Amino acid sequence: MEQHIHPQRRFPTWLILALILVGFWWWSHRDEQPRYDTQAEPRVVAARGDLAEDEKNTIAVFEETAPAVVYITSIEVRRSIFSLNVYEIPQGTGSGFVWDKKGRIVTNYHVVGDASRVEVTLGDNSVYKGILVGAAPDKDIAVLQISAPAERLKPIPLGDSKTLLVGQKVFAIGNPFGLDHTMTSGIVSALDREITAVTGRTITGVIQTDAAINPGNSGGPLLDSAGRLIGVNTAIYSPSGANAGIGFAVPVDAVNKVVPELIRYGRVIQPGIGVTFASERIAQRLDIKGLLIVNVQPGSSAAKAGIRETRQVRGRIILGDIILAVNGVPVETYDALRNELDRYRIGDEVTLIIQRGEEHTEVRVRLEDV
Repeated sequence: MEQHIHPQRRFPTWLILALILVGFWWWSHRDEQPRYDTQAEPRVVAARGDLAEDEKNTIAVFEETAPAVVYITSIEVRRSIFSLNVYEIPQGTGSGFVWDKKGRIVTNYHVVGDASRVEVTLGDNSVYKGILVGAAPDKDIAVLQISAPAERLKPIPLGDSKTLLVGQKVFAIGNPFGLDHTMTSGIVSALDREITAVTGRTITGVIQTDAAINPGNSGGPLLDSAGRLIGVNTAIYSPSGANAGIGFAVPVDAVNKVVPELIRYGRVIQPGIGVTFASERIAQRLDIKGLLIVNVQPGSSAAKAGIRETRQVRGRIILGDIILAVNGVPVETYDALRNELDRYRIGDEVTLIIQRGEEHTEVRVRLEDV
């Protein structure tokens, strides 16, 4: 039988030389390898010292106020097109805060306006069903009712917004992106801003702040350095939808006027005079600078004050009175008139400057619920 004898394998000379050089390098550098000291101990922590007074104040505001801030989940009920079964899906989230010990929760209208059901999570993670008590879409404010025990409810002290100053320090607490009880700080960047509510009405007197307000912060409180409520965070100005350093809050003075009415009546009592106005399109076509009255309700305060409506006589239209100003404040649009009348209460008297034909005259009118 023929046998195959394999020749002996040899390593290339260059490979042998390379191994020798590597071994020599390792031997000459072996002392440079790291040595681990098994006797090493942790360094001594330097004493922090006392916190700065500003830090102490911020911490105190958070600890005092955070339990009053709630997490709101709006839930939508849908019906399956295949099985016709009804199921619920989360529609959105937002923030709110405890208004009183009776379980009233204040938040933004746009947080709960389209919800089929609302859940309110308190700071202790207990969850309650939220029932809508009333809403003011024009102010983007809503009030919910929950059945939580009074001992679990801690209302936020009320401040005022009329004394705010630009540069004043503020804090926002809410649930941005679902992260509960997040606190951000900043200053009052500007006052008396205007934003548009979901109804298209203008909200006036709005507070602008650079405190970070992100999606999920809506409905949460804006606080001053004393931990008092000075506004309700409602919107941000950002092309991307995230914080860009410009946030807005409805001032607490407006909130404190609206919320009691929502609790008592379920709606905002609108001061008015009992008239109907021509549309802005018609006023523009007639080149009218003001509010043209087309109808006066019989028995209304406007009728008692002798205000005239638009009428037709022998086929000829005689224009009614045109409201130009309220207590000296010009009002050229219905939005402007509504915002001005919202400064007053039912029963207050205001002076209207009206145009009647070619003449201007003043008329005193008592505001009534319309």
